[in-house]
Amino acid sequence: MPMFRSKIVDISTRSRLILLNVKDAERLGMTTHDRARLTKDERSAPAIVNTTETFVEPGDVGVFLDTAKELDVVEGDPVTVTLLPPQTSVQYIKKKMRGEKLANHEINNIIKDVVDRSLSEIEITAFIIAQQYHGMGMDEIEGLTRAMVEHGSTIDFQKPVFDKHSLGGIPGNKVSLLIVPIVAAAGLLIPKTSSRAITSPSGTADTMSTLAPVDFSATELKAIANKTNGAIIWGGSLNLAPADDIFIGVEYPLQMDPESQMLASIMAKKLAVGTDYLVLDLPVGREAKVETSEQARRISNQLIELGERLGVRTKCGITYGGQPVGYSVGPALEAKEALLALEGRGPTSLVEKSTALAGLLFELAGKAPRGKGQDFATEILTSGRALAKMREIIEAQGGDPRVKPDEMPIGEKKVQVNAPCDGYITRVSNRAITAIARAAGAPIEKGAGVVFYGKEGHKVKKDETILEIHAERETRLDEAYQMALKLKPITLEGMLLQEIPEL
Repeated sequence: MPMFRSKIVDISTRSRLILLNVKDAERLGMTTHDRARLTKDERSAPAIVNTTETFVEPGDVGVFLDTAKELDVVEGDPVTVTLLPPQTSVQYIKKKMRGEKLANHEINNIIKDVVDRSLSEIEITAFIIAQQYHGMGMDEIEGLTRAMVEHGSTIDFQKPVFDKHSLGGIPGNKVSLLIVPIVAAAGLLIPKTSSRAITSPSGTADTMSTLAPVDFSATELKAIANKTNGAIIWGGSLNLAPADDIFIGVEYPLQMDPESQMLASIMAKKLAVGTDYLVLDLPVGREAKVETSEQARRISNQLIELGERLGVRTKCGITYGGQPVGYSVGPALEAKEALLALEGRGPTSLVEKSTALAGLLFELAGKAPRGKGQDFATEILTSGRALAKMREIIEAQGGDPRVKPDEMPIGEKKVQVNAPCDGYITRVSNRAITAIARAAGAPIEKGAGVVFYGKEGHKVKKDETILEIHAERETRLDEAYQMALKLKPITLEGMLLQEIPEL
């Protein structure tokens, strides 16, 4: 059995990777993207082969950092490398690439190998592309959902679990920071696991992280939720449906999110925490993920059917997504606006959307009759019970329950964009607001983001401030300001949009 000296490659990757000199690879009959078994003493793992002429010498094997830690390999350790036969799951991926239907055991095999990191990113990408262009039937989507849950951790709360999820794509959508305390204040269990932003200026976990820690184990989540009835945490540390995070890693550079994978990903994360009742928010509008009501209704029907198959009572709310929710975008700015709303001083759009979606959960739970759920949610919000509950949740997660909106760590570097003329706002661009907030540093730099002072139909006067950009660094502020001048995120009736020719 071929023996090699370990050379640690100090790079973390999503896949298990090893690096062989081309001469050793030829001697072993291996080439780039082949699979090999790397073994140290009694421990072994499959890995994807890469080759090099210079980085490692013959007789050495480069072991990437994650794989080295997994097998407890240190520099110079003797290890063996043996060729593995092709994965059966690759044949199933090819089958889907031909447009054929996959059986449940075939889907399960693919997901197992994804989670075991036995497939290369190229093979995983092929599976995503096959879904994009050939789609999946509901039997396949159900099988995909169940497989993603099976190959990951699950949490049993031993009582009914309520949850809310948004398809996303709308900047400023901090509604979970109102919905969770409203629902929890009514005595329902709502352990909200959320993602960090990938392409948006702030995910729910990013926003909540400015108020309290969000990184917890499954045991800690159970303790927090059982104590307060609510939690808002990052789901990445829970190992719930881990295949989803791997798929996201290949979807992001492709800017591709196949509908079948989206449906399975949503439901797998919910099923893994034992969700019994689910409300899904589908924002619809220009520059949203879902741009037409017809598309929203079709996706809603699919989600409801999938929920029925999985034993999750599901209700969908189609909401307005043609412009941002509220007036603030970016982690700390959104947390400030959420606290203001809980205190009764928040923007109408945020309050209306939050109470409407919370109301749907109350109607599902039988806490309110049909059509009266929003009234019940509004009463909890205006009475101060939701604010008190949010402070309980913040404290349980290790934050300061006395935090005030004006104490949020907003970026001190700021610049205003003023109206070039009198007029009415005719458009606020979701994409432009997102791009500017990210250029300012959000979500990585928590104090970065955008505040705007009017929406569609709002009347402004020339030189009135319509947009304010916040950043933690001058370089980021300048980059975001230049982008705002170029993209013109807020359109006024009568304003000059472009000059041709540009000199």
